[in-house]
Amino acid sequence: MLDLRELSLPVIGAPLAGGPGTPALAAAVSDAGGLGFVATGYKPPEVVAADLEALRALTSAPFGVNLFVVEPFQPDASALDAYRRSLEPLAARFDVALGDPQWEDDAWRAKLELVYDARPDVVTFTFGCPTARVLGQLADLGVHAGVTVTTVAEAREAVARGAASLAVQGPGAGGHRGSWQLDAVPDGTPLLDLVAAVRAAVDVPVVAGGGIHDAHGVRSVMDAGASAALVGTAYLLADEAGTNPTHRAALQDPALAETALTRAYTGRWARGLANDFIRAHESAPAGYPHLHHVTAPLRKAAAAAGDMQVAHLWAGSSHAHARRATAAEITRALAP
Repeated sequence: MLDLRELSLPVIGAPLAGGPGTPALAAAVSDAGGLGFVATGYKPPEVVAADLEALRALTSAPFGVNLFVVEPFQPDASALDAYRRSLEPLAARFDVALGDPQWEDDAWRAKLELVYDARPDVVTFTFGCPTARVLGQLADLGVHAGVTVTTVAEAREAVARGAASLAVQGPGAGGHRGSWQLDAVPDGTPLLDLVAAVRAAVDVPVVAGGGIHDAHGVRSVMDAGASAALVGTAYLLADEAGTNPTHRAALQDPALAETALTRAYTGRWARGLANDFIRAHESAPAGYPHLHHVTAPLRKAAAAAGDMQVAHLWAGSSHAHARRATAAEITRALAP
């Protein structure tokens, strides 16, 4: 079983679900001595299978696969309906129909069976923690199973169920918060403090991410007790990333200098570049993946139109340091 403490470079490329993560990006990070990841979120199982096949054709180095744990959640029906209706004028402007709010589990069972069969080196879980039975089955297959946590309580529970490692996510991370409780107020504990607290509470390897953009940041989390750094936003402009042109342009636009937490796009807290859409919908209700389905057509249309004020533009707090380069160059520059 892979030991995360023995990576040639203590750098883990975040899965980057929703488009930026690609087999080519994952392979390049792994080949450079780090650990690349394939995202399964939002993808049909057959696409995930094709990604795994493509990745194995690109590299013989270890790599990881990330799955969403989408727990059942019933949003406030009146708030959800009111929010959907508030978006109709904007959808009309882009000439699209909003999606229907619905809960689904991101093809959990099919994707789980896929990783049981594929046996990647590492499988991690985000938004929640699988059962002890699932984590035990992965261990029996020789697969390292990790869980994303945002609090000490989540860390303790994940280890109690059998997690082999933890990915500690700090408040500066771009994209979705990995909090297990969908409607919880995001924990604002600084990353280094959170890493130290988790390391004091559990005895498994920890990797840490959120706002890390250089070798100093990697060294800082390792000094706090992490075995490696988890890096996402720094790879968004990588040559191998699938980041769409609107998102790429926004990351390099000095007018979009701030990030903000929002539920407006998906009903789950996420950090992105602060734009008009986020500012106009600060009171968006909790409801994932309900709001994700509602806004998906609108987000797609805005990105296609190059509209940075409506498109979702996930980015961490250190996004201004992202640069265009190969993933190998970015990975090597992160080496402490």
